[in-house]
Amino acid sequence: MFHAPATQMRKMLTALALLSLAQPVLAHPGHPGHTDTISMLTDGLLHPLAGPDHLLAMLAVGVWSALVYPSIKRAVYVPLSFSIILLVGALMGMAGLHIPLVEPLIMASLLVLGLMLAGMTRLPLPVGSVLVAFFAFFHGAAHGLELPQGGTAIVFILGFMASTLLIHCTGMVAGAILTRRHVWPARLAGAGIASYGAILMLTGH
Repeated sequence: MFHAPATQMRKMLTALALLSLAQPVLAHPGHPGHTDTISMLTDGLLHPLAGPDHLLAMLAVGVWSALVYPSIKRAVYVPLSFSIILLVGALMGMAGLHIPLVEPLIMASLLVLGLMLAGMTRLPLPVGSVLVAFFAFFHGAAHGLELPQGGTAIVFILGFMASTLLIHCTGMVAGAILTRRHVWPARLAGAGIASYGAILMLTGH
């Protein structure tokens, strides 16, 4: 079972928060493009929070990995796999490459990840990492396709990657707090996420 020391988790969250706040140094007040750079950073930071599909998937990954893997050293591989492949998908989407089934697989990811969380599904670590990475690719592609026009694209990417890591850490902290002795809130949340994904798939949006 995963029991992360509170101080270690606080240090991780603090470091990631500082990382996200530090990005504005890429822009220098008084220089052309400053306002546009800040706007792109803000858009990037908020983008994963604006769509419930992205937010719920990332939270589900964080909570699930914390609950089913026995230590932080193992559990962290799952959200890291998600984040790395999310970036790959975003770069491919931004490049304008044709990626089929982006929206259907994002919807399917909510159903699958929600069911995994609701059932506390135990998978070998490599299998769990590959599965979440597969879905992360399509979430990333959607990010890349929705990239705002103009501005510095790399700043937008840095923003949504920092936000993604913070969301994963929030989910992992929640999982660490719950533990398997108080797992029913996580199971209920997983059932809700799966139901939301099923509704999206049935309605087509």
